[in-house]
Amino acid sequence: MIVVAGEALIDLVPQGDREPLPLLLPRLGGGPYNTAVALGRLGAQVAFCSRVSTDGFGKALLAGLHTAGVDTGLVQRGPEPTTLAVATIGADGSAGYGFYVEGSADRLFELPPALPDSVRALALGTCSLVLEPGASAYEALLRREAGRGVFTLLDPNIRTGLIRDPDAYRARLASWLPDVCLLKLSEDDAAWLGGVPEGPAAVVVTRGGKGLEVRTRAGLEVAVPASSVAVADTIGAGDTVNAALLHGLAARGALSADRSAALDEQGWREVLDFASRAAAVTCSRTGAEPPYASELDG
Repeated sequence: MIVVAGEALIDLVPQGDREPLPLLLPRLGGGPYNTAVALGRLGAQVAFCSRVSTDGFGKALLAGLHTAGVDTGLVQRGPEPTTLAVATIGADGSAGYGFYVEGSADRLFELPPALPDSVRALALGTCSLVLEPGASAYEALLRREAGRGVFTLLDPNIRTGLIRDPDAYRARLASWLPDVCLLKLSEDDAAWLGGVPEGPAAVVVTRGGKGLEVRTRAGLEVAVPASSVAVADTIGAGDTVNAALLHGLAARGALSADRSAALDEQGWREVLDFASRAAAVTCSRTGAEPPYASELDG
C-alpha cells in the first residue's frame, strides 16, 4: 500500500473572463489529495492520511476519495472549516493561488499510530509541510516511517505566500532530506531553494513544457520531453507526476532507496515518460482531473 499524507482542500477555479470578477467553480484539491486520487485512478492500492472537515466540502472530499478507490481509514475528522485555495490562471495555463487557511481542519492534523506493515511508500507535500501545528506532525510521520524503511517521496510544491520565514523553511526542508528517498521539485521550486538539493536517492525535476529529468545518487541523469497537449490549466499536474512516479517505480519493484537509485537509464526513461503522459492528460482538463489507467494504455 502507498500512503499519501497532507492537506485536502477546495480549489476555487475561475471560469471564463467575466468582468469584474470571474465565476469561481469549486473543485476538489490539495496537492496530496490530488496525488492520492491519481494513484487510485491508476489502480494502485492507496490510502489517504489527513484531517478533513465534517462540513459539506469535507464530505465531498471524502466522497471523491471513495470514488477513486482510496482508503480513508487514516483520515481524521474535525468540525473546523475546509481550507480554500483561490486559483488564478495565466495565459499559458499556469496556476497561482491565494489561500484561506486560518483555523482550518487540515492544519490540525495529529501524528497517527504506526502505519500498517503493508505500507511500502509514504508521500507528503505542499501546504501541510508549512502550516503549524500540523507541519510538525507530518514531519514526525516522515521521520518515523523512513526510520523503519518505508520509501518516502517529498514534493515541497512551494507556496511562497504561506512561508513567513523563507530561510528558516529552507533550512527545515534541508533537514528532512536524509529521510527522503525521492524528492520531486518543479523548476520554480528548485530556483526558490537555490538549486537542486543533494541527498535523496533520486531527485526528479519537472520543467513544464520542457519535460522532466531525474538525477540519482548513483550519478545517472535522464531527461524526457513533455508530452504535447493543448493546456487547459496546470492544476494538479505536479501531483499527477508524483502518483505516476510512485506507480511506475512500484511496477518495477523499485520502491526502496537502493532500488530506485540503482534503476537503469531505460527504467527511469520509462517511468518519466509515463509521468509525462499522465501529467499531460491532467493539463488538458480544467482543474485537478488526473487520468485513469485506461487513458494511458500504450
